[in-house]
Amino acid sequence: MKSKIKTEYLIGIVLVLLVSLGLVFIFVNSSDLPGNENQSEVKGNPYIEIENPSGFVNTEPITIGELVGEKIILVDFMTYSCINCQRTFPYLNAWYEKYKDQGLEIIGIHTPEFSFEKDIGNVREAMKRFGIMHPVVLDNDYATWRAYGNRFWPRKYLIDIHGNIVYDHIGEGKYEETEMKIIDLLKERAKVLGVEGELSKNGLASSNISEDKSSAKSPEIYFGSERNSALANGVSGRSGKQNFELPADFSLNKLYFDGVWNVEPEYAESVSNSKIIFRYNAKEVFVVAKAENSSEIAVWEDGKIVSGNAGEDVDSRGKVLIQESGLYKIIKNQEVGEHLLEIRLDPGIEVYTFTFG
Repeated sequence: MKSKIKTEYLIGIVLVLLVSLGLVFIFVNSSDLPGNENQSEVKGNPYIEIENPSGFVNTEPITIGELVGEKIILVDFMTYSCINCQRTFPYLNAWYEKYKDQGLEIIGIHTPEFSFEKDIGNVREAMKRFGIMHPVVLDNDYATWRAYGNRFWPRKYLIDIHGNIVYDHIGEGKYEETEMKIIDLLKERAKVLGVEGELSKNGLASSNISEDKSSAKSPEIYFGSERNSALANGVSGRSGKQNFELPADFSLNKLYFDGVWNVEPEYAESVSNSKIIFRYNAKEVFVVAKAENSSEIAVWEDGKIVSGNAGEDVDSRGKVLIQESGLYKIIKNQEVGEHLLEIRLDPGIEVYTFTFG
């Protein structure tokens, strides 16, 4: 009997270890984007140059090397349809306005998550819309992303007057910390170059911006077959035209299609009688979508067309005009909570992701 218990105990340990290894594997591959196999810690190392740029959005060709010894440089990895990146833009704009004449340069590295974000026209329009004045460089083939060993949007690096990477911040937040580091580096620059004059005062630029923090409990949800693991009423990973039927009940954070859809690797395209059902837990909901011709989606929550809880891009009818390729704000509740979202789509709309705030 003891031998049997011991054997079962050992088997249990082995199974736990295997499951643990499996979870680690899933975690690593859940962010399996170009360059992730080459992650490295770059803080404390000399600057890394922009590699093989695909274009320059709002600037003449620029390199980091030409600025070293003259400027301190903030390198910002972002992509325009990312809500997390969008929430950092007001801070970047404020820092650039306040410190650009005192030795700060910001270089945006626009590394696209989706194919429509490779279009320089789309990126130019987005940068104008968000008031981005600092230089932005296209990184369509992930060359600079790989060089930095990056895997996150957004991510910020600071390079000092000597050309060393001295600060690294992933994601949103820590705006005052980042600005204080910028100020320290500008002071060092002034000392090294013998520049007279004081830095702009009147407090931190960051303190004048109301931070829009995410409190979502639901994860980002992908619609394309490459990453639609949350699909609950179909086969995830399957591409092509498919006819979906809704079940009687809907689980939290699971994706449900209704009607006919054409599922491609990056997105799912509505064909006929197309609906999306998703039970989420968050305050805000955003959808990344695209349409070749102006088309509409109708947004419902908890069985009612949205009204007082509608996002900024929803009109008085509870509908959103899908025209430009990008992120649309569709739900803005007063507080975080669990709700049932329903979206009814015209034919021909490509849907890429849900994100939450």
